Amino acid sequence: MTPVRLDGRSLTRAQLVAVAHGASVELDESRLPAVARAAEFLAAQVAREEPIYGVSTGFGSNADRLLGGRRVRSGAGPDAINPHESLHAELQHNLIVTHAVCVGEPFAPEVVRAMLCIRINTLLRGHSGIRVETLQALVAMLNAGIVPVVPQLGSVGASGDLAPLSHLAIVLLGGGEAFYQGERLPGGEALSRAGLEPVTLSYKEGLALNNGTAQMLACGVLALSKLEELLDTADLAAAMTVDAFAGRTGAFAEEVHALRPHPGQVEVAAHLRKLLDGSTLADIPYHLVPRFRPWTPQAWDQDDADAPGFDLAWDWVPADQRHGREKFYQRFRPFRGGKKHQPQDSYSLRCVPQVHGAVRDAVAQAARVLEIELNSLTDNPIVFPDADREHVEEQVVSAGHFHGMPLALAMSYVKAAIPTLASISERRLNKLVDPATNDGLPAFLIGNEDATESGFMIVQYTAAAIVNDLASRAMPASVYSIPTSANAEDHVSMGANEARHVLAMVEDLGKVLGLELYTAAQALDLRLDMINAARALARGGDAAALAGKVHGGPRDRDGALQDTFGSEVEGLRAELASAPEFRPGRAVAAAHAAIRERIPYMPRDRAMDGDVAAAVRLVADGVVLAAARAG
Repeated sequence: MTPVRLDGRSLTRAQLVAVAHGASVELDESRLPAVARAAEFLAAQVAREEPIYGVSTGFGSNADRLLGGRRVRSGAGPDAINPHESLHAELQHNLIVTHAVCVGEPFAPEVVRAMLCIRINTLLRGHSGIRVETLQALVAMLNAGIVPVVPQLGSVGASGDLAPLSHLAIVLLGGGEAFYQGERLPGGEALSRAGLEPVTLSYKEGLALNNGTAQMLACGVLALSKLEELLDTADLAAAMTVDAFAGRTGAFAEEVHALRPHPGQVEVAAHLRKLLDGSTLADIPYHLVPRFRPWTPQAWDQDDADAPGFDLAWDWVPADQRHGREKFYQRFRPFRGGKKHQPQDSYSLRCVPQVHGAVRDAVAQAARVLEIELNSLTDNPIVFPDADREHVEEQVVSAGHFHGMPLALAMSYVKAAIPTLASISERRLNKLVDPATNDGLPAFLIGNEDATESGFMIVQYTAAAIVNDLASRAMPASVYSIPTSANAEDHVSMGANEARHVLAMVEDLGKVLGLELYTAAQALDLRLDMINAARALARGGDAAALAGKVHGGPRDRDGALQDTFGSEVEGLRAELASAPEFRPGRAVAAAHAAIRERIPYMPRDRAMDGDVAAAVRLVADGVVLAAARAG
């Protein structure tokens, strides 16, 4: 991979994702003088015995404790690298080793690499007081492939992600644990194997390393990277379901959404139009869509090897039931098949632009916040070495840039949006398997002639279970602050929990979308087979054969069709015979083909665990979405 050049001002989300997945970084040399100037300024102020928070005072509730000129107690702590280091160095060292107290499973390597990259980038702003050599050591550790072990639980999101960032920094000091070349090692050994030396911290360097929003930002950026792909996948799943329903596209028209132009809504409607372009299933007349009828031995010619494994059915609407609907039956032939005689689809189909679009808008807002944060200074205090001020307090300013609330609230918005997107996907899946709502498809998308088959019944259960789990995890963590540091830090963001939840929830959203695509592909096969079987029957030229699939038509005593019924059946036959072969949209067809390369159509019950796992992988790996984009 091409190295990512960091300058503290122009890091993009795409670049961070690249570093997370293995790209190296390099420092913009033009930024290093500013970094050095801030470090030199702090050293000069310490020499003048100026009181500076986190440099010559304690931290948090210990901010009123000034460092003395000599130790009150002889010696240093047992974990000190050098017992003879100054109190200033001991302060920074102890800050890291006492704050690395997270618990739980370690973050994945890509999260930790992203955290390191974020921290390096913000330190390049030149307002943190870190020395150039310490910053270069951090870069060397990242580029060497050393991944500190960072347990997932321990940050309250202000003062930044103190505990997890301390797990990053402690490895730089030769402590803690790290993964290196696939092995979990003591931090010092990982450095040694990579040919690196531990670092002894100088003024404010511990605070510069562990005071910031890197964990929540890393989780947020990686979550959005996956979620943005899933937004397109959700639209694709919806489009395949619309085609499987032979649904209506008027609700996606450009002029419709111009009247309520929320950006995400307009974008989704346009995307659906593109995905469904070329479909001859969408918007077909009601009467051309037969409904499924279980196969019987009398259904088709038994000598025909190509005869369908199902039967077809329509109901004829007699004249005395057309009163008040004469205009409708002038436009549509008087046959009821699979499609209900109504001008609109249910919300889970018709309102896809509004629901998917609102989720897109939530993600776009979060992306705006994360992009600002990527190139922001987030530690404390902030050093202004070039400011012409009378007092040092005006050049080393204690502020609150470590507070994660901007990210926390943005992630709360996304956190609420994820179950929404999963829920509407599950509702579409449910419509496909329910014979009361699936517009003439078989119950649970299986023939079940002998009443022994469950088909896709339990796929919906799994989707419902995941949606419930997502919904139960959607409560915003940001609304529940718990004060810390003896109430010196009396309002915290909980943004680290928020972003961590979102990252995990995105994975589960992908599973629900995979289940919808898996189910929609089965439904689409059935719909195509049924409509094209009706078309083939009509092309045989025998209206009586088609009439045999229609319930309710009057016949003479000898079985001949009565004139009115016969002429209307002939009209249906002629229209079906002249229709082109029915097909989904081009992008939908390409996605369907990609699914069928790995998951065959299911004509009879079989073990489905492998199918489900494959469907989830197709979404996670982006295979089905890539096929749709190429199609």
